[in-house]
Amino acid sequence: MSPKIPPIAWPNRRDIAVRRLWMAALMALLVGLAVFAMADLHYRSGFDGWRWAHLGLFTVLFSLVAFGTVQALVGFVQRRRKGGDPYRIVATLGDERDDEPLSAPTAVVMPVCNENPSRVFEGLRAIIESVDATGHGGNFHYFILSDSSDPNRWVEEEAAWIALTQQLKARGRIFYRKRRVNTNKKAGNMADFCRRWGSAYRYMVVLDADSIMTGESVVRLTRMMEANNRVGIIQTVPQLVRGETMLSRMQQFASRLYGSIFSAGLNSWQLGEGNYWGHNAIIRLEPFIRHCSLPDLPGAEPFGGRILSHDYVEAALMRRAGWAVWLAVDQSGSYEEGPTNLIDFAKRDRRWLQGNLQHTWLLTAKGLRTASRLHLFLGVMAFIASPLWLAFLVLSMVIVWRFEATGLTLLPGDGWLSPYHLPFGVQALGLFIFTLALLFLPKVLALVDLGCQRGAAKEFGGWPRVVASVVIETIAFTLIAPVLMLFHTKFVALTLSGKGVAWITQRRGADGEPEWREAILTHGGQTVFGVAWGALAWWIQPALAAWMSPILIGLAAAIPVSLLTGQVAWGRRLREWGLFLVPEETNPPAVLRDLEERLDACRYHTAPLPELADDLGLMEVVLDPYVNAVHLALLRERERRPTARERRMAELGERLLRDGPGKLTKSEKIALLQDDEAVVDLHREIWSCPTDKLAAWWQLAIRHYNVISPAPPTVLHR
Repeated sequence: MSPKIPPIAWPNRRDIAVRRLWMAALMALLVGLAVFAMADLHYRSGFDGWRWAHLGLFTVLFSLVAFGTVQALVGFVQRRRKGGDPYRIVATLGDERDDEPLSAPTAVVMPVCNENPSRVFEGLRAIIESVDATGHGGNFHYFILSDSSDPNRWVEEEAAWIALTQQLKARGRIFYRKRRVNTNKKAGNMADFCRRWGSAYRYMVVLDADSIMTGESVVRLTRMMEANNRVGIIQTVPQLVRGETMLSRMQQFASRLYGSIFSAGLNSWQLGEGNYWGHNAIIRLEPFIRHCSLPDLPGAEPFGGRILSHDYVEAALMRRAGWAVWLAVDQSGSYEEGPTNLIDFAKRDRRWLQGNLQHTWLLTAKGLRTASRLHLFLGVMAFIASPLWLAFLVLSMVIVWRFEATGLTLLPGDGWLSPYHLPFGVQALGLFIFTLALLFLPKVLALVDLGCQRGAAKEFGGWPRVVASVVIETIAFTLIAPVLMLFHTKFVALTLSGKGVAWITQRRGADGEPEWREAILTHGGQTVFGVAWGALAWWIQPALAAWMSPILIGLAAAIPVSLLTGQVAWGRRLREWGLFLVPEETNPPAVLRDLEERLDACRYHTAPLPELADDLGLMEVVLDPYVNAVHLALLRERERRPTARERRMAELGERLLRDGPGKLTKSEKIALLQDDEAVVDLHREIWSCPTDKLAAWWQLAIRHYNVISPAPPTVLHR
């Protein structure tokens, strides 16, 4: 049994309390001023139930704005202080030499689900080669944990895995496992790994399918764990990279420019009570296995059942057990990719929203630390804020309409601020400007922070392009914000009505461009809603419509904005103009350069015939003896098949060869590929059956296979 771990290694409790009190006091000051001004405006026009509800929503929404602004301000101060924030996990390494040997066995784990095998395995190749270049490669083993439900992806993953293992001469270091039953999605996948192999490793570096980390970053995370034996999780701050569309490039620019002060501010108050984001992090396995098993929530989905957003909960459980969770704010070399278009962005949020709403069950769970409850609460509010914002806007219209209907005029100087002789309109405008100032202050602070770093602006393309990028990004996300507001409001309503969410693979790169039909079907209702809302606002009061114009324009223009920002051509054009550049583009690290070169080679490789592309993996496992043997080696051999199953597999195999794969469902193809005897029989039958007995699809596949005469498949064949 492990010894009892003190709750915080450093800093002490007084330091933590002082920092959080300063944050709370500054936030209370900002919120208090704004709420007082809004309450005075309502007082001058006469309080009623509508205005009380309006004031309550304003208080909640403004508190969220103030929290973000204060966090950015504190982060800016910490970054500008001499030596930086003294309480950073990276500071614990000191002057330790990087060439000192590592003794802790570490697993690098990458769960995947129907992802492009080229991106997955070439990304993993870049990571492995980068780690090996540090001289510590022997300390790390790599696991690809597949939950892919697409039979072709499954076979492609197997072929790519064996090829990568051979090419890197890494037998016994790179492992692939495909679960037969995908229980509890990613959380279940990770739990399965911990049960099977977790006891063999001290640490686990968790990656997503789109994650990239430099070898230096992986090694330094391991050293941080070794230097801090009371730390359970260290979460890096991944930078968004490889954006091709306008939206993804804007996201990575904003994340790179503004993220430094926000993450520094986040670390400043959470310290060793941080959060875990599910990837690009290192975990101490013994306490993770012992304390972080996820409970089933009461009731059925979507609120009950299995926990979807497992990462926040695992961090809270780790803290409850007394282990620290840190954010490595100054740890470079950690990267990920973002959604390529607005529709995919919303699909990802749909999944996150349901998972975060489940956390409402845990806000009052026994034993959780206050900071952990705050993380869970903020995760819930990140999505609940949208319907609250919509309700605030609707209430604003109702209040204006009710006042206009009375035909009354405001009396000057009858409020709490009357000694200052502020006209009603001036006071309202002042509150509006104050709110905008808080919204835009983080951008200003980020630009000042950039200016304080000599030569840093050149990595973003130079000051003129940085400023132009900030202006365009601000306008674009102002238009996108109301669209996301309606998306989130709809998702909350669907979740509350009991409709769960399916797990959808994220489209990446050039494959993520939206189509006109998809954009019209997705945003058509939002457009109609925005136009009708604008007409109603104009009818109530033209000044109201003018005040709401950024929101109304964003909704009315949802379709063209979604299409424009999701185009790869526009993203590349902006890059040619030097807009939305980030340091990872102007001076890319070796791991990203290697990945791009490998993926370019994949793109230039001869593509399969279009008629065969949809079932390429199935074709290879049936036709190619090498792929067939690899697939068989990875299947669990059955002692004996029941007679009914044997007849069913024979019937499916006959249909597959006679009618072609297009006549079988995905589940039927999976069933065949999971049966070792069926896989053997299919390979024997395809080469012994007379050609005229085979489907036209298989006749074409055999001709194509004989023409290309493939050698053992490599990753580049994907």
